[in-house]
Amino acid sequence: MTAFDTDPRWRDVGAVLVEHSTQVRPGERVMIAMGEVDSYPLARGVFEAVIAAGGYPQVQFLSEELRHAVLAGGNAEQLAWVPEIEAYGMEWADVYIALRGGFDLDVHADIPSDRLAVNQAAQGRVSTLRWQNTRWSLARVPNQAFADQAGVPLERVVDMFFAGCLIDWDAAAAEWAAWADRATTGRLVEIQGPGTDLRFSVEGRRWIVADGRTNMPDGELMTAPVTDTIDGWITFENPAVLGGRKMHDLRLRWERGVLVEATASTHEDYLRSVLATDPGATLIGEFGIGTNPFIDIVCDDILIDEKINGSVHIALGRAYPECGGLNESAIHWDIVKDLRHGGTVLLDGRPVVDGGGLIH
Repeated sequence: MTAFDTDPRWRDVGAVLVEHSTQVRPGERVMIAMGEVDSYPLARGVFEAVIAAGGYPQVQFLSEELRHAVLAGGNAEQLAWVPEIEAYGMEWADVYIALRGGFDLDVHADIPSDRLAVNQAAQGRVSTLRWQNTRWSLARVPNQAFADQAGVPLERVVDMFFAGCLIDWDAAAAEWAAWADRATTGRLVEIQGPGTDLRFSVEGRRWIVADGRTNMPDGELMTAPVTDTIDGWITFENPAVLGGRKMHDLRLRWERGVLVEATASTHEDYLRSVLATDPGATLIGEFGIGTNPFIDIVCDDILIDEKINGSVHIALGRAYPECGGLNESAIHWDIVKDLRHGGTVLLDGRPVVDGGGLIH
């Protein structure tokens, strides 16, 4: 074993996921979805914490390389197949903890966009079962592939991961909840910056605090736009990533709740396939603000990048009902906009996010 495998902080994060994030109780069934072999140290930490909590852990192994075999050689029925054991796992489990290891984003580069989009929709149906049926939490587990993707040494991204996970969640939750309470009466969100002038109503919606319950590392404030009020355009400095495929220079434009323009300089055909998934895929189901003070490296990975204090993100597709959102879709695709080099978010004309992060 290496120092990476035996780092005691893996067990500390495992305990956070079990005791804080999902609050596993005696007798509960816990599905641990271990993604990629490098996530084993955290899987072990979670497994041990579930046993200590009196639960019944079951480990499932997933890999993008294995998925590639389906994408490359599967027939039409196999591409659209919703994995039955995975789907059943969402019925069996009281708690679902996904440990998503980093992988080479070019692993699916040879797959035609239409095939990838069909399979992504099938995966989305499993995701829907997860949030409908279980208490769940997702962790992005750093490894060498992840560090290479971020362009930093492995030690740097691992230390960032641990720092972002092992914070005082109770104190952070109280601080963010106070902000959300003040924002509840807000009506109009405006995102302004280079290549961006987007606005939508959040009247009647709720702001939800993500305080280490559903993602790890966590740290965001989220709500759901009133979809027929979405108007304007937004561009993204960093690539939008879905299904292991990067779309650079993404630009989206709506007119009174209708998507009228969607362009990208790479994989635009895949972009159009994703937007054609269903009617809800062209609308914004979520608007989020990153709040984690320790996440500061853009990694081209949504579970990390959306937590950066000084970033915001939109999600095309499914809205979270707890926000009061009504949009339905098989997809939920988060796309991050980094405001640290210019841009601001206004709530009823008052700045609430700028390059320095959340404004209290």
